[in-house]
Amino acid sequence: MSVKNEILNILETNKGKTISGQELADILDVSRTAVWKAINLLKQDGYIIDASSNKGYSLSTSSDVVSSESIRMFLNEEFKEIPISVFKSLPSTNTKAKEEAILNAVHGTVIFSDEQTSGRGRFGREFFSPADSGIYMSIILKPYLNISSSVLITTAAAVGVLRALDKFTDEEAQIKWVNDIFMNGKKVCGILTEAVTDFESGNVESIIVGIGLNVKTKMEDFPDDLKNKAGSLFINGKDTSIRSQLAAEIINNILTISNNLENKEFLKEYKSRSLILGKQIIYTKNNKVEEAFAQDIDDSGRLVIVKDGKIEVLSSGEVSVKIY
Repeated sequence: MSVKNEILNILETNKGKTISGQELADILDVSRTAVWKAINLLKQDGYIIDASSNKGYSLSTSSDVVSSESIRMFLNEEFKEIPISVFKSLPSTNTKAKEEAILNAVHGTVIFSDEQTSGRGRFGREFFSPADSGIYMSIILKPYLNISSSVLITTAAAVGVLRALDKFTDEEAQIKWVNDIFMNGKKVCGILTEAVTDFESGNVESIIVGIGLNVKTKMEDFPDDLKNKAGSLFINGKDTSIRSQLAAEIINNILTISNNLENKEFLKEYKSRSLILGKQIIYTKNNKVEEAFAQDIDDSGRLVIVKDGKIEVLSSGEVSVKIY
């Protein structure tokens, strides 16, 4: 690890506290000049570091730059060594993750970007991904599932996100099957799951779980067509510098659940936080709008519906609660 990254790790661990340049030099066994150069490089990267000739250096509590080091320090011990790549900007983290998966990236590899210029949701829809305000990341999983069972990963990821949100906000979040997280009636998170498959065997070689989470996007910054639909965890861009901690918690949860998919206890949580179960819904199937009753989520994460007295199962589709 470079001196710059080692100093960042120390400052992140002691965020808001002042550490003298000499103390940093002693800890890392480097010169004061090397410390000074590293601090300046971190400032150039956007870190807010308060410096005092008499006291030392302090990483401001309002500093919210995300790095591989800032995420890694909050990971569970068993995930400390996973590969994490952080970018200032990418067209899409899922696209980058698929490229890495094809090159045999290991289970748990994380691709994070501060912004996406062509962020994607389901059905090719654009996902608004402005800089410095959200979590846009993809996790590469090696679940050894048949492609027909891969929808289970999406439900597991949704529960992983919910658990993280519960830790950082008092507002209750809910799931709109299969992949949207809502809070206060507005979508704050979308999950896009894509598979890299072996077509000969029909097995899934890798699953890419893409997560787009509005953390502190200001309402006035959303495009006009999203202002009545999209929301943020912290309304009006409240100065809450937790993106690294929150990203790490989501990673912890998703890896923990995906490593134990055979234990489907998380489905109970998924159902209990559902926005649609027990309600009349509108859905699209074969380009036709249908109406049904959302009855259950089965053990594969599929939606069980009742239509015209008959039970059907949906593996994918666009669903919304019927408004009377």
